[in-house]
Amino acid sequence: MKTISELLEEAAARAVPVVRGIDDGQLAEGTPCGEYDVRALLNHLFTVIENFRALAVKGSTDFSRTDDVVTGDWRGRFDDATALLVKAWAEPGAEEGTPGSMGMPARTVGLMVLGDLTVHAWDLARSTGQDFEPDAAVVAELGPGLEELAPQARQMKVFGEPFPVPPGATAFERALAVTGRDPGWSPTPRCP
Repeated sequence: MKTISELLEEAAARAVPVVRGIDDGQLAEGTPCGEYDVRALLNHLFTVIENFRALAVKGSTDFSRTDDVVTGDWRGRFDDATALLVKAWAEPGAEEGTPGSMGMPARTVGLMVLGDLTVHAWDLARSTGQDFEPDAAVVAELGPGLEELAPQARQMKVFGEPFPVPPGATAFERALAVTGRDPGWSPTPRCP
């Protein structure tokens, strides 16, 4: 079984090119997360990465931050933020105990950020017309992890109701569907 840091490293390697591929002119585009446009989703993802990095080292978190950090060299800062996230989860003891106030095992908390990084990279890729193929080892851990978290995530309004997928759906399509996403989502064309 791979460590959380190894999985996050694979997920970051797939997410970073997506973020680098976002043009500033696409920041107002819609996303599969109905309440977020691309800019808001990037801001959310930065907040998630920062807080889960703190959880890895048993630090305090603030998920309520709503700062707009998509300014200046935000793509470079995303590279740095994901590298720091991977490093934090590679530290001795990161996968031990119950970090923060979530009351969950550290590995489960790590799988949560793995889910955010992977699913939101897909969201951003879909929103901006990019290809995205998650790492197979990440998907293998993510699918069961999201299934386990789904009931609580729905109560907290983090996941929507499961989206129906056909029997031949891929493991990643099933994982997306568990979060309430339509794996076939595409942007609505704008009127000229």
